[in-house]
Amino acid sequence: MDDLVAEFSPMLWRVARRQGLDRSEAEDVVQNTWLALVRGLSTLENPDALPGWLVTTAKREAWRVRSKLRREQPVEQWDELADGTVDIDYDVIERLGMAPHYKSLWKAVGRLPTRCRDLLSVIAATDRPNYAQVARALGMPRGSIGPSRGRCLNQLRDMLQSDPEWTK
Repeated sequence: MDDLVAEFSPMLWRVARRQGLDRSEAEDVVQNTWLALVRGLSTLENPDALPGWLVTTAKREAWRVRSKLRREQPVEQWDELADGTVDIDYDVIERLGMAPHYKSLWKAVGRLPTRCRDLLSVIAATDRPNYAQVARALGMPRGSIGPSRGRCLNQLRDMLQSDPEWTK
């Protein structure tokens, strides 16, 4: 087992990091992948399939961790985003020309109903949100996510259009 760990851990580490996880999260993924192998070793019939099995298991574990982290991110940070107490890369905001509107945007988001803030934060945190998972995470019917998102974005747009700082 030591030889397997030494040979395949660097590969598992790269798989986890490519999924966007930080160092400690990637370490957990690698460790959980090895634990899964120990638990499921009897089900592995072909030793040549081990590398593929390890990669697949590591990817799935990384997706699970990443998905869990998204759900666990606090959504009550809107005031901190607006007043600058959350660590944000302001150089990127400046380059995008967003600086004049940044605080207005987050103040408006902070005035949205909690359900809208929760929904928009979950959807914004993923490249391609899985509506079934979003529905489970937020306790909403799956079919209401799209229409609710539209209503929330309309509310946000209306707030921003009435904000003199935004319309400058």
